[in-house]
Amino acid sequence: MISSLHGELREVNEQVATIQVGPIGYDVMLPAGDVGRLRLAIGQPVDLTVLHYLESQSNGAVFRPRLIGFANDTERSFFELFTSVKGIGYRKALRALAMPMSTVARAIAERDADTLRALPEIGKRTAETIVLDLAEKVEQDFAALCGGVGADAEIEGTEVPDGARDAITVLVQLGEARTIAVELVDRVRRADPTITDADALVAAALRLKDTVN
Repeated sequence: MISSLHGELREVNEQVATIQVGPIGYDVMLPAGDVGRLRLAIGQPVDLTVLHYLESQSNGAVFRPRLIGFANDTERSFFELFTSVKGIGYRKALRALAMPMSTVARAIAERDADTLRALPEIGKRTAETIVLDLAEKVEQDFAALCGGVGADAEIEGTEVPDGARDAITVLVQLGEARTIAVELVDRVRRADPTITDADALVAAALRLKDTVN
């Protein structure tokens, strides 16, 4: 079984990346939320943790080997836990995980079904089932992936400046789920650490949301 790949990222086509390892090119399926990040690395060497499985086709008459790529072992383990929920297979999970896995894990740990409902193909009932089945397991086994749960560790497990905290509050008041508000502010701060004022953070977060949508 293939557990990892190191090679040149040749292309990313929709949700499939081609990794060139010596003379062999491997097609690796990706969670939707990782596609944009990997497109920035085309032509560069990459390391992927891989889930290797056999996919049934033609009513079980044919089985084809498939590879799914992740940033690290933790995200692969989280994906396997996520797909343990009834009705969520590998393909559906790849489409559903359109947010960073840290955001999804944090939403599960915080019992934030509204954020989970915002994922593609995840309706109200499935979101509630995910929370019911996985919340305690995510809290226990994936605290690092969540970046910490709670007001004192909202953004990547670090102390949150007042401006960022106020921006999160404003976004929630505007109707954003808290987990999504945290993720938007986090991404804005990482992209431009000079943005510290709450109003500027809110404006940048809303622009970022528009580009994602």
